[in-house]
Amino acid sequence: MKLENFTIEKAHKGLMKKEFSCTELTRAYLDKIKKENKKYNAFLTLTDKLALEQAKKVDEKISHQEKIGPLEGIPIAIKDNILVEDYKCTAGSKILENYAAPYDATVIKKLKKAGAVILGKTNLDEFAMGSSTENSALGVVKNPHDISRVPGGSSGGSAAAVAADECIVALGSDTGGSVRQPGSFCGVVGFKPSYGMVSRYGLIAMASSLDQIGPLAKTIEDTQVVFDVIRGKDNLDSTTIDLNSKFKASASLASIRGRSGRQGGRNSKPSQTWKQVPSPKFQFQNLRIGIPKEYFGKGIDNKVKEVIEKAIKNFEKIAVEVKEVSLPHTDYALAVYYIIMPAEVSANLARYDGVKYGFSTMSNEQRTENSLLNSYLKTRAEGFGDEVRRRIMLGTYVLSAGYLEAYYGKAQKVKALIKEEFERVFNPSVDGVDILLTPTSPTVAFKIGEKKDPLAMYLSDIYTVPASLAGLPAISLPCGIVNKLPVGLQIIGPQFADDLILEAAKLCEQSCL
Repeated sequence: MKLENFTIEKAHKGLMKKEFSCTELTRAYLDKIKKENKKYNAFLTLTDKLALEQAKKVDEKISHQEKIGPLEGIPIAIKDNILVEDYKCTAGSKILENYAAPYDATVIKKLKKAGAVILGKTNLDEFAMGSSTENSALGVVKNPHDISRVPGGSSGGSAAAVAADECIVALGSDTGGSVRQPGSFCGVVGFKPSYGMVSRYGLIAMASSLDQIGPLAKTIEDTQVVFDVIRGKDNLDSTTIDLNSKFKASASLASIRGRSGRQGGRNSKPSQTWKQVPSPKFQFQNLRIGIPKEYFGKGIDNKVKEVIEKAIKNFEKIAVEVKEVSLPHTDYALAVYYIIMPAEVSANLARYDGVKYGFSTMSNEQRTENSLLNSYLKTRAEGFGDEVRRRIMLGTYVLSAGYLEAYYGKAQKVKALIKEEFERVFNPSVDGVDILLTPTSPTVAFKIGEKKDPLAMYLSDIYTVPASLAGLPAISLPCGIVNKLPVGLQIIGPQFADDLILEAAKLCEQSCL
């Protein structure tokens, strides 16, 4: 079975026409993974038994001439920091190398209910800390476009699996760009929903105020299908919001309708702006696009910049206006992120002490009152990799007495300013724009081992971090090639305007690039 360029739509049609069974499709992907995994190291665990059981159920429905949903029978991969009951969930770390998940994450429950076939768990930077998937305790992941290069991170395993046709779609997690940047490096779509649109319950926490689960796929259509399944309010995650997926709730969307004469104008009252409007079709003849000048300054590769600018020119065909905008605090976003994120990391990873679960240097019998502290220290020193230890120490420092307000407190204030700047740029009452177009990454995928300086590695996320700090939806889609390597275009939208940027990306994918 040829699995190249298989999408959800193609697989769904093939199943319904009985060109192949779901079991055959599942076995084809499992066989491909087993054959190629040594080459890419994208998968850490295969869930063969679960996958074949799920496939059998789909085949039984089809044999009884029952309709199947759009995601039913579709092979999907899951980043190994998202819990799948009874299977290992390592988070790419030695400290959890033998940890088996006792329950399903909310997104997994939703995928199972939708009939998706879970193939296995994908590799990642340890505890999702990294931009290259070189930090995994279970080996480096390689980019399918060039195995001498990184796939990006931290969801590098998920991105590589999709790019290598080892699954149709995958789930990753995005804290500062960990879905979008590997999507860019591997030439696939990577989508980070608005913070609160998808439940984090069952996601191993890195930085709780920033983490968000999102899909990686070959097309925007596939991305939308997965997102529609996993989105929504969850009582087990108090940060999730209740938005009816049948409606489009977005200030920017309402303003677009206003300009086309369908719903209030730009001078409408604020309460009208946020009104939920049924929307079977989006009207983009009045789309206003902003180009943040801070994303095109020093640091971006000239060839990458040329590809992005060409994509923007193509996008002008569907816009009423394309204009330069300014987000002056963007220059501080990376510094703010590397204060807030490590602070939350230091708190979230305090639970890994070698006592309750996971790796330990001592057995319970060996521990005494005098050796307990030594057990903690030794377990954490041996169980965590360099990057994780670096972030724990940095986070502990910025939260320590005498430095809390000087670093963490100021970072939170600048974070608020960054969010306010985005709100101003998107504000319809001051002639704001509807979406922003930016590069996803300043470079294409770099060589494995090339960025040994942590600060150089952190710069890979310079264009993805601001949207994460503001809790905004953002998507990366392939827009060109530089030196035979993919380049990603990032679309950022107003908070909770996830459907808007997906539709804009879809139109861009179909007619502009």
